[in-house]
Amino acid sequence: MSTAAALLAERLGLEDDELLAVLDVGPLELVGGALEHKPELPLLLALTEDVAQSGALPRWLRAKGRHGRPIELLLARDFGAFETAVDDLRERGFVIGG
Repeated sequence: MSTAAALLAERLGLEDDELLAVLDVGPLELVGGALEHKPELPLLLALTEDVAQSGALPRWLRAKGRHGRPIELLLARDFGAFETAVDDLRERGFVIGG
């Protein structure tokens, strides 16, 4: 697995199957680290970098908030909605509920 993919998985608390779905890759691509063609990886790392410092991202990712559960947005590959949810986290902090 590439260092960037491992960092994203650790930062967000993603299981292997979730990481595969988010990046839309197969297990061999992930294990082989051949992810240079996946723009989602560096974008998601950049998007979550500043909010990762709190250590709350794995819990936030699975909590229901104003935009639903962020994990569901990622798994649906709705990166625009995920970005909106991250912006909301940045502005409001970790708030559970609608």
